[in-house]
Amino acid sequence: MSGPKPEDLYATMLRRNLYVITTTPARGPGMKEVLPAHLDYQIKMERDGILFGAGPLFHEGETVPYGGMIIVRAKNEAEARAFADADPFHAAGLRQYTLTRWMLNEGAMTVTVRYSDQTAVIG
Repeated sequence: MSGPKPEDLYATMLRRNLYVITTTPARGPGMKEVLPAHLDYQIKMERDGILFGAGPLFHEGETVPYGGMIIVRAKNEAEARAFADADPFHAAGLRQYTLTRWMLNEGAMTVTVRYSDQTAVIG
């Protein structure tokens, strides 16, 4: 049985480079005080079109996060690292991070915009 060649399938994929910042720990001394600045920074990156997504990470079956993941749009690794370094948690030395380039190929996003009540649903 023959089908499309992998290179033909890859040719139509998004192939968008993003950068994944994995941070640890999720909690610790001093974090509560810096949390508002961290959230403000995340919201600013979101509004500036830099932040693709972010949120806590959980081990299977756990309800307390062990760390966080932040995915950013950046021109290159150096720019992504600058975004990570500027995070108030990282700048204050309260969290450490790893940086990984991720190529987004497949997936989908559904957005519903309701004109009648001016709401939007992402699902």
